[in-house]
Amino acid sequence: MGIYIMGKDRGIEKKVYIICPVRHCTYSELQSLNRYVEKLKAENCVVFFPHTDAPQNDTIGYQIVKSEVNAIRNADEVHIFWNKRSKGSHFDLGTAIAFNKKLVLVNDPIDSEEKSYLKVIKEIIKRQ
Repeated sequence: MGIYIMGKDRGIEKKVYIICPVRHCTYSELQSLNRYVEKLKAENCVVFFPHTDAPQNDTIGYQIVKSEVNAIRNADEVHIFWNKRSKGSHFDLGTAIAFNKKLVLVNDPIDSEEKSYLKVIKEIIKRQ
């Protein structure tokens, strides 16, 4: 994981990838995500936000996956707005875990399942 210096005035910037729902994102979720992205940018972070930074016009999904894997590889941290209905989030989470990225859970959805990705995320965060 690297720290990127982007000029004298800007200082140190952290690269953050956001795991979040895209296709089935609700209006409320999108509003929350947009506020969160703006907050990170105000904190001098470089943010990869799939809604705007992945080629969503890709009809197959291959270019989306390629760009997102590359962005996760280059991220310092992966911030997670978890929604278990988002299939892309499951893929992104596996990629982030494989690259051993620092995880940050942005939201705290209800989880009543015995085993779940949300429980795995929380366990990884606890052990970081």
